[in-house]
Amino acid sequence: MIRVLFVCLGNICRSPMAEGFFRQMLEQSGLEARIETDSCGVGDYHVGEPPDPRAIREARQRGVDIGSLRGRVIRPDDFDRFDHVLCMDGSNLEALRRMVPNGAHAHVGLLMDFAEENAGEEVGDPYFGSTDSFEQVADQIAAGCRGLLEQLQRRDIQG
Repeated sequence: MIRVLFVCLGNICRSPMAEGFFRQMLEQSGLEARIETDSCGVGDYHVGEPPDPRAIREARQRGVDIGSLRGRVIRPDDFDRFDHVLCMDGSNLEALRRMVPNGAHAHVGLLMDFAEENAGEEVGDPYFGSTDSFEQVADQIAAGCRGLLEQLQRRDIQG
């Protein structure tokens, strides 16, 4: 079993969309029994809350239901439980790197590093933006998730 954790600041916009999009991609490719996914935030601002209504709406327009997800904060054991801990931007990446316990095995990095054309880019936080910013962020997240799945299929699952 490969485990992937998506992380953003509060776990109500970007990371739940990534979890939902990736889960749908796993189901469509028949890999849901081989790859597990979850999401969380580096901050505890929205623990127990559903995703932002704009994120729910954008995901639903893409055929993905994230309405049942609830916010949670990253825990030290996540760095051992998950193989990949992927965040949305540089500030979250810095925060995660400060949290990694000694000896943890998870690869910690940016989701967009898996999107060939957009490697190294950040997925901006749409929380204070317009509905259009959620659409743009969803496009980025979907591209990152597609690239991640392709890499996992090539490297971890097949060989």
